[in-house]
Amino acid sequence: MSARRPPLAHSLAPVFDRAVDSLSAALNPETTRHYRGTVRKFLTYLGAAHPQVGSLDQLRRDPHILGWMSCLRAQTPPLATASCINLLIHLRSILQELAWTQPLPELAHLIRRQDVPRLPKRLPRSLTAQQDQLLDQEFLRRNDLGGNAFLLIRHTGMRIGECVDLSYDCLRSTGPDQWAIHVPLGKLQTERMIPVDRFVGELVQRLRFFRSLDPLPADGLLLARPATKDALVRHLRDYLHQVCHSLGLSTRLVPHQLRHTYATQMIRSGVGLPALMTLLGHTSPDMTMRYVDVALTDLRRELDLARSHPRHLVPQPKTGATLRAGLDGVLDALLSAQHVLEMFRRAQPNGASRSSLARLSNRLAKILAEARKLPPP
Repeated sequence: MSARRPPLAHSLAPVFDRAVDSLSAALNPETTRHYRGTVRKFLTYLGAAHPQVGSLDQLRRDPHILGWMSCLRAQTPPLATASCINLLIHLRSILQELAWTQPLPELAHLIRRQDVPRLPKRLPRSLTAQQDQLLDQEFLRRNDLGGNAFLLIRHTGMRIGECVDLSYDCLRSTGPDQWAIHVPLGKLQTERMIPVDRFVGELVQRLRFFRSLDPLPADGLLLARPATKDALVRHLRDYLHQVCHSLGLSTRLVPHQLRHTYATQMIRSGVGLPALMTLLGHTSPDMTMRYVDVALTDLRRELDLARSHPRHLVPQPKTGATLRAGLDGVLDALLSAQHVLEMFRRAQPNGASRSSLARLSNRLAKILAEARKLPPP
């Protein structure tokens, strides 16, 4: 057994320990351990660099807090960004607790929001075309519980946690020969319906078959859980690891990359950003764009389309020698007005006038849509 570390020899240690005890009343032991580790790191630095500080009212942002932050950044090997974020957030929470209990309100402002670094944005991690094809073929060949579960994730863009939460009756009919999968509340507390094709419907039927063979009692879920949800997720992750190893692929591939691949495929198939947000269950466009891998070939295809068919960007009016009579003539006039207004709007610089013209164009489009619903005279 490893020896316990000696208690921290600093005059502020008892005060900080009481603050941690107060904060961790409703926290798990592991989180409490991280709080105490943060206190030890900070007071160790403070005792070495500023031994004259012996009371809370002597603490200052500069040099005590800023000096500790500089010390964290100068560590060798460099401290991971996530670790730095956790240390700063934990110390800020402790100082806020002390500001309220002492009371010393200035302690709450020693660490500011802008001091906490942001995690670097992750690049899209879509599978390559070769990886995607090999995995798809192997899952189909195996045709077991894990293979069908990962095919379902790949062809719906679900998170692995959402997949294991699917209900037995998740496949819902939305019309004649039209189906959708109901995804329950997930990571962002959103639920959604994902339209699916016949292939995905067959995947659900296969998983229902495997569920019927499982000796565990029915619990309303599509995938049986021998123990807990986390245990099932770990089992599926291990399954993917084994499949990648058997195919000679990188064993560092993770289930979430199937979701990235689905998002990229949808964009390349012409699905718009708002629709893709709904399919993925996202709440912001920025989150969705992090999932999309737009390759140079995609940009080239869009540019060629714009050059070869520029008129698809602008509504074109019907031209004729004479204006048609009746409702058709009204529709022709509205289309002409919409075209002229849109061309004029696009020629204006960004500003209030262009925004006003955009609103007018939108209203005109709605008028045109309602006019098209009128019965012919």
